[in-house]
Amino acid sequence: MIWPFKPRSRKQIARIEVSGAIAGATRKRVLEALKTVEEREFPALLLRIDSPGGTVGDSQEIYSALKRLSEKIKIVASFGNISASGGVYIGMGANYIVANPGTITGSIGVILRGNNLERLLEKVGVSFKVIKSGPYKDILAFDRELTEPEAHILQSLIDTSYLQFVQTVADARKLAVDTVKSFADGRVFTGEQAQELGLVDRLGTEEDARRWAAELAGLDPEKTRCYNLEERKPFWSRVVPSTSQTRLGVRASLDWMEFELSTSGLPLWLYRP
Repeated sequence: MIWPFKPRSRKQIARIEVSGAIAGATRKRVLEALKTVEEREFPALLLRIDSPGGTVGDSQEIYSALKRLSEKIKIVASFGNISASGGVYIGMGANYIVANPGTITGSIGVILRGNNLERLLEKVGVSFKVIKSGPYKDILAFDRELTEPEAHILQSLIDTSYLQFVQTVADARKLAVDTVKSFADGRVFTGEQAQELGLVDRLGTEEDARRWAAELAGLDPEKTRCYNLEERKPFWSRVVPSTSQTRLGVRASLDWMEFELSTSGLPLWLYRP
């Protein structure tokens, strides 16, 4: 696709924001935005991350797209209030990372949860008859306890996913794998601590990250503007914006509940406070 005003694009910095839990919708939006950045030939990208992480596959696809793009243009990631787990992972796709001193980051690791409702089902007199092709076909079934062999299988899955995370951080930050493992135990830390560990390059605000991206692209940081590639909101929310904090809180709670239900049984790169 040929975009108009390409010369103007070369004098601007693209900006993409990744906020909230990372799942399929986020992946689709960010990949489309990254494609636009490449097609319009922006010289640099400011990637704002304010996310506790999310699903492994979606985080990996965003990271891979960022990594490819970073070979063509400069990408500076700006960690906001929180950039943890999968948020850290996608940040590894940037050339450089800036974090606020108080940013909550880290939580490098994997978590997988299932729901065991066996006792509840017994109380209400509900049971299930299962016919399966193999002993592990209904692994993490919600109507029974996890068996020891199943636990070993899932632990192996988690360990593999964890090593993928550690290796990516080690490669991106030019750290030894054992060094990354020394702090990649699920703990969280501040942006200041992250800089000491080598996870981020500089401490600063999003504005500092914007100025740095402009300089890397050979542009005047005083005159260079950001072109925001934002998620298109539903029509009703654009014409009738909500100012109710209660309504916003309910919406956020419902979104989180939907994410929890849709990712049950999936390995997650997610910070769960």
